[in-house]
Amino acid sequence: MATDSILRPGELKDILLKEIAAADLADIDVAEVGSILEVKDGIARIWGLNSAMAGEMLEITSSDTGDSVTGLALNLEEDNIGAVILGDYLVLREGDEVRRTGRVFEVPVGPEMVGRVVNPLGEPIDGLGPIDAKLTRKVESVAPGIIARQPVTEPLQTGVKAIDSMIPIGRGQRELIIGDRGTGKTAVAIDAIINQKGHDVICVYVAIGQKASTVAGVVEKLKEHDAMEYTIVVSAAASDPAPLQYIAPYSGCAMAEYFMYEKGGATLCVYDDLSKQAAAYRQLSLVLRRPPGREAYPGDVFYLHSRLLERAAKLSDARGGGSLTALPIIETQGGDVSAYIPTNVISITDGQIYLVGDLFYSNIRPAIHAGISVSRVGGNAQIKAMKKVAGTLRLDLAQYRELEAFAQFGSELDAATQKQLSRGERVVEILKQPQYAPMSVEKQVVVLYAVSNGYIDEIPVEEVQKWESDYLSFMDAKHADILEAVRTQKNLDDGRGEAIGKTLKEFNALR
Repeated sequence: MATDSILRPGELKDILLKEIAAADLADIDVAEVGSILEVKDGIARIWGLNSAMAGEMLEITSSDTGDSVTGLALNLEEDNIGAVILGDYLVLREGDEVRRTGRVFEVPVGPEMVGRVVNPLGEPIDGLGPIDAKLTRKVESVAPGIIARQPVTEPLQTGVKAIDSMIPIGRGQRELIIGDRGTGKTAVAIDAIINQKGHDVICVYVAIGQKASTVAGVVEKLKEHDAMEYTIVVSAAASDPAPLQYIAPYSGCAMAEYFMYEKGGATLCVYDDLSKQAAAYRQLSLVLRRPPGREAYPGDVFYLHSRLLERAAKLSDARGGGSLTALPIIETQGGDVSAYIPTNVISITDGQIYLVGDLFYSNIRPAIHAGISVSRVGGNAQIKAMKKVAGTLRLDLAQYRELEAFAQFGSELDAATQKQLSRGERVVEILKQPQYAPMSVEKQVVVLYAVSNGYIDEIPVEEVQKWESDYLSFMDAKHADILEAVRTQKNLDDGRGEAIGKTLKEFNALR
């Protein structure tokens, strides 16, 4: 037996007295009632629940206030249980009564949750009254197997030109958003949520370890764009105990899974961010005296994230065809993607969107580094029209970055190199996009068609963004039928490409 779980003499005496008392009252079953041996830092050691299950909900009654607090059994040792307290552990004392519930930890789910801000236990924290949810779902559930899935082929449009063209995301994919602090990671995820308006996608935004004021700001932005109508916000703020921050992503995932499994719908889950969840789990594990490993994280920190992200899937038609798309966010320190948690999550996900501080401060926003960013689903998750116009985009950008460094030496450049540099400058400019302004896929297609086919090579770089907004206004006013055809047919066949070319010539002639 490990030395840290040996009982102190005082504890032993109390337990023996209780055993003797229980022996006198043979008709009373005390197997399902235990008591707290010690409580500290959100963790309680509990004696007396010999048949408790791992992950079971425990009901702890405070002798001071009479309130009950939920506990979650994590460590099952020979003579005691290590449980995390999902609530205020400061009201608990040694000797407080603990009861088994016989239920594995679950949260309320259902359409009643949509539009609400809740904590990881599913309790409302938005001041809009109680939630009358009829159903519950286990927070930890097994990820669907291979037979239950189908390949990711249906696009999930984020409305961000740089992502939808070069790093496309499909329904059922897990795409990591990674970058340093303050490079616009949350902004990309919020844009993706706002862009789901009218696409029958239920979104879940999980905020882990963030300031309550930051979460309130996100909720206000979502309300402003009518996105709360299809979004659930799960918040475990920085002031909340570590157990709530640890459980938050699983709770959010369970809420989304209801719509995927029971309704056959499409869902999008944003975990913002998993670095803070890993830190909370490290805190819990150290207090539970689990052996620390690399960077003091416990040995199962990889499993912590893999069992969460593997629950994202595109279900087979036999299982209803629902999907859960995961956008986990990881914060790096000084651009170090080779640190422990970033490499773990990169290896679990189907690609990453890498945001760079240098680009962000150069006013290239979203600050996506196209060279390192990748989607392992690729063109499978793009409509044919987008695949056609965006085919050369990444190459143009990569060649431009290489030539840009070379051109700084000020040597004489031949006409072909100058042309490539000129095209690259315009590609960079066209991929810039303001925050909270996602663009529909058909508008992205016509704009990228213009830049790929050289229709804006003569436009001065500083006027490219104005040209773009003017051209889109022109298309809305004069050629809405072409936009509608691209949106519904999803390809550039039947002369649609030539038609877009004609509109570009017509518009450029008007300038």
